[in-house]
Amino acid sequence: MNIKQAKEHIKNSVRLYLKKDEYGEYRIPVVRQRPIFLLGSPGIGKTAIMEQIAQELGIALVSYSMTHHTRQSALGLPFITHKNYKGLEFDISEYTMSEIIASIYEVMERSGIEEGILFLDEINCVSETLAPSMLQFLQYKVFGRHKVPDGWVIVTAGNPPEYNKSVREFDVVTMDRMKLVEVEADYATWKEYALKQGIHNAVITYLDMKKNDFYRVETNVGGKSYVTARGWEDLSATMLLCEEEGLTVDETLVAQYLHNEKIVKEFAAYYELYNKYKKDYKIEEILAGTNSAQVVERARIAKFDERLSLLGMLLDKLESEMRENLEQSDYLTDLMKLLKAIRTMWNRETEKGGETDAAAFVLAQLESQAQNRENRIVSMSNAGTLSGEDKRRHRAVIQFLENVGKALRLEKPDGAEAVFAMMKGAFDVQVARMKEENGRIQTRLHNLFAFSEVAFMDGNEVLVLVTELTVDVYSARFIGLYGSADYQRHNEDLMLHERQDDIMKEIEALEL
Repeated sequence: MNIKQAKEHIKNSVRLYLKKDEYGEYRIPVVRQRPIFLLGSPGIGKTAIMEQIAQELGIALVSYSMTHHTRQSALGLPFITHKNYKGLEFDISEYTMSEIIASIYEVMERSGIEEGILFLDEINCVSETLAPSMLQFLQYKVFGRHKVPDGWVIVTAGNPPEYNKSVREFDVVTMDRMKLVEVEADYATWKEYALKQGIHNAVITYLDMKKNDFYRVETNVGGKSYVTARGWEDLSATMLLCEEEGLTVDETLVAQYLHNEKIVKEFAAYYELYNKYKKDYKIEEILAGTNSAQVVERARIAKFDERLSLLGMLLDKLESEMRENLEQSDYLTDLMKLLKAIRTMWNRETEKGGETDAAAFVLAQLESQAQNRENRIVSMSNAGTLSGEDKRRHRAVIQFLENVGKALRLEKPDGAEAVFAMMKGAFDVQVARMKEENGRIQTRLHNLFAFSEVAFMDGNEVLVLVTELTVDVYSARFIGLYGSADYQRHNEDLMLHERQDDIMKEIEALEL
C-alpha cells in the first residue's frame, strides 16, 4: 500500500485500540493490542505520518530511534535494594525506569494529555543484547519491570533488509505479535502531501515530468546511489531559504540531498531553466491580467515541459495566496466564537447582578483567553502534535486579544455597548481585509484561466490546470467555498471528455 493508505490504516487501528466501554476500560485488552509494524524503504515519510495521525486524533506522540539504544538504556539500570520477606531480609536487584518509559510520563506531565503513540523507529535494528527483551515488550508493553502507561499505542517502523545491513529479521514468534503494514513509495500520494507542506514548486514540476526520479535506490559500480522522498523534502526546505538569502542553488548543493549523479545534474539544470522562465514570463503580470501579447505568444509556441513549468509557477503563487486567505478565514471563525462567548458571559454576569464594569470584565476575559491559548500551544508542543497551521492560528488570536486589550486601556470606552462596539469594530476591520483579499484572489484565478485559454488553447495544459486545482487541498477548498465559473466550465468539459473515453473503451470491448 502507499503511505496515505498506511496512514489511514494505522489511524483507524489507534482509534480502535483507544476505544473504551461504559466503565472506562479499553475494549481491546493491552495484551491483544498488537503493536503496528510499518515496514518500508527509507525516506518515504513513515515518521511524518505518525505526526499527522497524532495531530488529527488529538493525542500525544513520543518518537524514539532504537538504533542507539542498549539493553541498559531501554530496560533501565540495575541497583540493589533491601527487602524483607516473612521476617527474612534480602538484598535484590531492581531496575531504574527505562529512558523510553520515563519520556512518556514526562510528555504526559508537561502536556496534560494522557493518551498517545509511542513510535519506535528502526525497530528491526536493535542491538543483539536488547533483541531478547523485544518479544516481551511487543506482547506486554513492558521494558524491564516498567510498563508503558495504559492508553499508549505502540507503533514501530523499520526498513527491509536490502536497505540496511544492520537489520535483524524478526522470527515468526515475534512477527505473530505485530500487525504488519508494508508500504511503498508512490509519487502521486507524496505530491498531495508536498502541496500541503509547501514543497518548492521547482521540485514538484520537475517530478511531474520525471516521476521515476522521485524514489530510486540502485547499486552500481560506484556503490549505492539513492534518491528518497526525505531527500526531496529536505532539499526543498534549503532551496526556499537560499532564495530568501540570495544564495546559489547549484549541483554541489543538490548533491548533498540527492545521491544520484544523473538526477542531480538534470534537476540542477532544470532549476536554472525554471528561474529563467520565472523571470521571462513575469508571473505577477499574468495573474494581474496585465501580461503582454509577447508573453502569450511565447507560451503558445513553447514546448510542453516549458508550458508545464510556467503553469506550475502560476499555480504555486496563486495556491499559496489561497492558503493564506483560508488560514485567515479559519482564524477569524475561531476568533468570532471566542468573542461571542465573552459577550455571552457578560450577559449572564449582568443578569445575576454581578460585574458592572464592562471594560474591567472584558479585559480580564481577554487576558484569560490569551493565556489559555498560550497554554494550549505549550501543551500541544510538548505532546509533539502542534502543527504549523494550528500554531499560526492560535498566535493570531492571541495577538488580536492583546491588541484589543491595549486599545481598551488606552481609550477607556464608557459603558458595555461602547466596549463591545470597539471589540467588534476591530474584528470587522480584519473581516473586511480578508474579504477584499478573497475578491482579489478570485480575480487572479479568472486571469489565470483567461491566459491559459489563449496561450494553451485546447491543449492538455488546461486539463492539467483543472486537475491541479482539484488535487490541491487549499485550492479545492477555496473554489468549493467561493466558486469559480471558469473552473466549473472546464471541469464539466473534462468530465464529459472522460465519459466519452469510457464509452469508447466499452464499445471497443464489445468489438462492435
